[in-house]
Amino acid sequence: MKVKSILVSCYIALCGLFSPVYAHAEGNFVHEDVMQNLQEGDKIALLMVHFGTTHDDTRALTIDAINRKAKAEFPQLEFREAYTSRIIMRRLAKRGVRKLNPVEALAQLKAEGYTHVIIQSTNIIDGIEMESLRKDIDQMRPLFKEIRLGMPLLYTPEDYKQVIDCLAEKSREKTFTILVGHGTYTPATAQYAMLDYMLQAEGHSDFAVGTVEGYPTFDNAVDRLQTQKKIKQVQLVPFMFVAGDHAKNDIAVDMKEALEEKGYKVTPLMEGLGEQPAIQQIYIDHIRFILKHKQIDIVKKKKDLENKD
Repeated sequence: MKVKSILVSCYIALCGLFSPVYAHAEGNFVHEDVMQNLQEGDKIALLMVHFGTTHDDTRALTIDAINRKAKAEFPQLEFREAYTSRIIMRRLAKRGVRKLNPVEALAQLKAEGYTHVIIQSTNIIDGIEMESLRKDIDQMRPLFKEIRLGMPLLYTPEDYKQVIDCLAEKSREKTFTILVGHGTYTPATAQYAMLDYMLQAEGHSDFAVGTVEGYPTFDNAVDRLQTQKKIKQVQLVPFMFVAGDHAKNDIAVDMKEALEEKGYKVTPLMEGLGEQPAIQQIYIDHIRFILKHKQIDIVKKKKDLENKD
């Protein structure tokens, strides 16, 4: 009886240890280790997909940094990279730097005999960039035995909590922090509102979320700031993977000046999320998860349920 009690205690402890990871599996995923399914002659690769940037300084600290980390963490996977912004790729090409888009990168992998591909993007939310990436993948999926796509930075409530813990370390005494995301014109912008809500729920009343092109707006964040009558210092933090054009122009210039006109002392933090090791680790954990879990095909699931009836 005592042995059984010890075993139960160990099981509960292990469940608590792994619950943040396996929480992803509820509903959307089933456990299926792709590495165990590889057959003789199969080849597997990891394709990291980035929106991209023309700014060499922030690319070195973010995109290049997570690429190195992914290579080191998954040496069993052939590493490749792709960009999704055609504008950025065109500008880089004029400088003699060629970046493949996801379709080109997958076509190259197919030509080299790869049969399985794990794709991980550095998108922040599950928005239009992820939607576009899924369409690219669907176009190329018939050419491979399997393609799996990892989740963006914010996917489950556990992801949000981990990100909030990282952001909380950037807080400063007697300073209000405004996180500025890119935003989107689709309902996916609600994910920024969820982050804002969870920040408040977690007790971080000195934070607010605004976006450049979505909701919550920058004005919404300023409204929250103005409820904090005693705070006169503001920190502007890009909630973007790289600190590129939006960070250097919209945030560090336009938003900074708008707040200064209201009498605040403003400090822009010119650091992309991708510079933070803890944020990089969330993406790495998403890769590790998708290696061992397969997303459920909702159409197939519905058909299976219909057949059971």
